[in-house]
Amino acid sequence: MRQILQSLKTGATEVADVPCPALSRGQLLIRSSRTLVSAGTERMLVDFGKASLIGKARQQPERVKQVLDKIMTDGLAPTLEAVFSKLDQPLPLGYCNVGAVLETGPEVQGFQLGDRVVSNGRHAEAVAVPVNLCARVPATVADDEAAFTVLGAIALQGIRLAAPTLGEAVFVTGLGLIGLMAVQLLRAHGCRVLAADLDPGRLRLAEQFGAATVNVAAGEDPIAAAQEFSRGRGMDAVIITASTKSSEPVHQAALMSRKRGRIVLVGVTGVELSRADFYEKELTFQVSCSYGPGRYDPNYEEKGQDYPVGFVRWTEQRNFEAVLDMLADGRLNVKSLISHSFDLHEAERAYTLLSGAEPSLGILLKYPAVSEMSTDRLIRRSVILNPAVASAGKAALGFIGSGNYATAVLIPAFKATGARLVAVASNAGVSGVHAGRKFGLEKTTTDASTVFTDDEINAVIVATRHNSHANLVCQAIEARKHVFVEKPLALCLEDLQRIEATREKVVVSGFTPIIAVGFNRRFAPHVQKIQSLLTGVSGVKAFIMTVNAGAVPPEHWTQDQVIGGGRIAGEACHFIDLLRFLAGSQIVRHTTSGIASASRDTATIQLEFADGSTGTVHYFANGSKAFAKERLEVFVDGRILQLDNFRKLTGYGWPGFNRMNLWRQDKGQKACAAAFVRGVEGGGSPMSFHELLEVSRVTIEVAKAARE
Repeated sequence: MRQILQSLKTGATEVADVPCPALSRGQLLIRSSRTLVSAGTERMLVDFGKASLIGKARQQPERVKQVLDKIMTDGLAPTLEAVFSKLDQPLPLGYCNVGAVLETGPEVQGFQLGDRVVSNGRHAEAVAVPVNLCARVPATVADDEAAFTVLGAIALQGIRLAAPTLGEAVFVTGLGLIGLMAVQLLRAHGCRVLAADLDPGRLRLAEQFGAATVNVAAGEDPIAAAQEFSRGRGMDAVIITASTKSSEPVHQAALMSRKRGRIVLVGVTGVELSRADFYEKELTFQVSCSYGPGRYDPNYEEKGQDYPVGFVRWTEQRNFEAVLDMLADGRLNVKSLISHSFDLHEAERAYTLLSGAEPSLGILLKYPAVSEMSTDRLIRRSVILNPAVASAGKAALGFIGSGNYATAVLIPAFKATGARLVAVASNAGVSGVHAGRKFGLEKTTTDASTVFTDDEINAVIVATRHNSHANLVCQAIEARKHVFVEKPLALCLEDLQRIEATREKVVVSGFTPIIAVGFNRRFAPHVQKIQSLLTGVSGVKAFIMTVNAGAVPPEHWTQDQVIGGGRIAGEACHFIDLLRFLAGSQIVRHTTSGIASASRDTATIQLEFADGSTGTVHYFANGSKAFAKERLEVFVDGRILQLDNFRKLTGYGWPGFNRMNLWRQDKGQKACAAAFVRGVEGGGSPMSFHELLEVSRVTIEVAKAARE
């Protein structure tokens, strides 16, 4: 199928061939018929992409500080690599989609095959969308009109926050698509509406919808007009749907408002508020969030947990339905807002128009009907990217997962080994296409099962979310393939036992799979040096590992105990493995203590080893990012080794060793990948399976203790 992608690096727009997205629990697979280009949002993204690096930095000054902090801690080269890797990722465009349901995922209720639905799906021939972001289209509403539903819901949510009543005077600043729909919705509420814009054509549309207007380009004064329109009382409410870096719209809104008036920002403006503007009138100012309650809540959007209607009457889905009802009975007219219509293959023309000087308003994209493209062809879930390469005796790799870490670290590390890169599987398809193009993979798919059934693949790389690791490892083993899984190996002891049992079963049948976990720290050059220095020392060792992990928002998927398992399970396992590797002795006891006032990400882990050595992992999320992230100290026989952020190793009192410095940080990712590939090609397992089980078991128990 085809999908519109935009480069954040150059601003270029392309119609790319991508696999049809996989369908997850609680989702609908929709065959698109129309999508609407969101002029404000999508023009902003295109303009950002076309800007120079300096221009991009000026648009996002908060990012500049993050980059500078990372340079101080990680060095210039890794920071630049991270920045360019982020900019290199293609951005799927669009969020106003109309189409027909092709498939329903598990646990879907209320939708049937063939239903016409609106959603916030992308500009693509097929989209997979959670049910709470979909709504059925009434029979009397055409696809061209239904495409405006999502933007209409944005306008409606801003109006709901303003809470207008019959007869109130409301000012609308900015008459783009959202502003013009806001005018109509306010009129349907029984409000008197005054609207301002610079474009005479849009002002005429607003007048047709029943609003009085202010032509700012002609020098008309919006403050004076509002005073006259409100009969000298001031506007009851102001809804700002403009897009500008200036704070002037907010300032003007305050000046024209009556005492205790309401100001709602729906668009994007500067928000430098003047206390004097708001103080004497006791004005309220609120920023509206997209389509309504539920937006950006993963429980609502991804997990399908609806809000009780008795407590939250208007969610984003119910706002979609309200807009569709307005379209169905003619109280919302969007036909006059359509200025251009293009077939999907003409999308580049549409975006040239969007960022050019020619006037435009509602730009629709049309998609092939069933008669032009069969459903079987549309839902194809694999795409060939490059010719196959013979690989007798070599590692032939299939990747499952192509997220940020996979594309920035894992796939490049495995490519550097010279292994054959056969396939990459992703859920939505876009990231897989990007990874495949960038690193020369032969094909990409949204059907992960094909990675296990492909006879050309002899090793699987798992780089998905944590809760899927154990199942995918077991599937790879059962398919008689070697497997490298990004940490953690498993999130619970039951899954760990299942992996062990699955391995034992295939070993009995004659195949001994190499199983490796992405514990790359043990392969770092500094750590290898530490191990060699410790080899000649007989005394017990004391390890202190300090990790300045930094805070991660509680809504991030790694913090979800079911999906991510928490950061102790997902990242602190690195350091448990590191100390186990350097101690060279079994962990016989462990304790965990947290800080009551801090998050569950902040804990101290005490390890005791069979040889009497001890290890302490301070995993802290309550520090400053300006400080280095990782520091290891080793105390033994009157000597000390200190490793600072995998860039500088210093010895104190160590005969024959003073320091080992690298010009750039090296955490061992490439060496870890190379060791696995050598193992697949006959060099033996790079990690003891029983040691992996031990570290994983300890990690699971430590994570549980940290949660409690």
